[in-house]
Amino acid sequence: MINAVGRDIPEKVLKDTGMQVFQGAYARHNQTYKKAAPTVRGVVDPKESKMVSSIAEVLKKCGIKDGMTLSFHHHFREGDYVVNMVMEEVHKMGIKDITICASSLGKAHNPIVPMIEDGTVTGIQSSGVRGKIGEAISTGKLKGYAIMRSHGGRVRAIEEGDVHIDIAFIGAPTCDEYGNMRAVGGKSDCGVLSYAVVDAMYADKVVAVTDTLVPYPNLPASISQVYVDYVVKVDEIGNPAKIATGAAKPTTDVRKIMMANYCTQFVINTPYFKNGFTYQTGVGGASIASTISLGEIMRERGIKMGLGLGGIAGPMCKLLEEGLIEKLVDTQDFDLTAIESIKNNPNHFEITGSEYANPMNKGAYVNQLDFVILASLEVDVNFNCNVVVDSNGMVTGAQGGHPDTAAGAKCTIVIAPLLQGRTPAICTNVTTVTTPGETVDVVITDYGIAINPRRQDLIEAMKDVKLPFKTIEELRDIAYSIVGEPDPVEFGDRVVGIIESRDGTIIDVVREIKPFEFED
Repeated sequence: MINAVGRDIPEKVLKDTGMQVFQGAYARHNQTYKKAAPTVRGVVDPKESKMVSSIAEVLKKCGIKDGMTLSFHHHFREGDYVVNMVMEEVHKMGIKDITICASSLGKAHNPIVPMIEDGTVTGIQSSGVRGKIGEAISTGKLKGYAIMRSHGGRVRAIEEGDVHIDIAFIGAPTCDEYGNMRAVGGKSDCGVLSYAVVDAMYADKVVAVTDTLVPYPNLPASISQVYVDYVVKVDEIGNPAKIATGAAKPTTDVRKIMMANYCTQFVINTPYFKNGFTYQTGVGGASIASTISLGEIMRERGIKMGLGLGGIAGPMCKLLEEGLIEKLVDTQDFDLTAIESIKNNPNHFEITGSEYANPMNKGAYVNQLDFVILASLEVDVNFNCNVVVDSNGMVTGAQGGHPDTAAGAKCTIVIAPLLQGRTPAICTNVTTVTTPGETVDVVITDYGIAINPRRQDLIEAMKDVKLPFKTIEELRDIAYSIVGEPDPVEFGDRVVGIIESRDGTIIDVVREIKPFEFED
């Protein structure tokens, strides 16, 4: 069946999943539903201890069995130890047919691949995957579908009951013996626990895994004792130094700096750039550079940002400290500077994933964005973006908040170099659609800027601005003139992954590719 972005979704996938095809970014506006609910075990006897001696023991207490769904969060990023720690014990027990529902998975979780191959893990639901798990999915080793959701889409899926979590394992930098968890104060600080809150609220069993047990009560708690069944103390839950792996650093790349300057000039010439504007940026080199250059204009003009949103990195924290941002609301910390900021700055706040980006609550923060600055692996002539599947067909990225913020912001700007190596980033059709073009307003490349024809208001606002404007087709043609039009990826017939729109419909599918040697 053809969906609203022109992708053919196989009837078998629709039948297997019970899902519908994507019908547009705002198709579910004003729809009502009843929230799902977990099974709750009442703790009436005050003498009962929640402390359990080991992961193996807590799995037994939680009634681990074949076919369960286990959930994890990714606030430790490439420094996470919890997923592998839990899954190693699951594997030792001979448990099979597990679905891992994680807010994201990365190279740190490569040890899970043998468990995919032997049937311990048969389902993966995540914002995305990197490393050898992505290779395993793309080459057909996972028995079931891999379902990729945005951060807001994951919360929606859990709250609507599309996903039911049997046991949630939450890595907590600090925790008391009764289950009050905080994201700071221990030896493995991660800043916030935003993405794990929905797991705590909706899972049947909730396990706090900590390496720093602190006196009761551990307040203010990121996640309250009322949601927690058991507490396990281990030696280490993660390596905070690796939170920043591959994350934000000021770039010295001339091309990225040029695109950042284009972005800043575009932003300041829109009607939305005024005192109190709201803003979110990613953590790519060009995005960070645009935040730094925007800060310079804000100083010159005396303009303050009312709200900075989303995953937070050092440059945004520095603007907060300087008084150029009134408040930061935070769902993920990308470096140690951001972790220190949320510990110490009273105007830096932790929010939940639902508050951030759930499209099916009564109003998420993303809906209040004036600007979001994003990156993309590919953008096509319909402004559709691909941030999950490489141009060679390999699953290698994550939706994150990309579709959520694009749908919410008044002005969605995607920064992408015209060429990714020898591969055109601006193309006729993206390999896989993850963010629909109807929600993307501007594409900035090193060869020019394209405004979505849907946004005649922005085209009018820029008519006297001296920037290198082109149509998206012209940018595509320049890319093809340099490296040629690439041959389409050769996929097999089997669908191995589902790209779920944030509203729970299918925006695209990922098909199996032939295996090849994967580089670490």
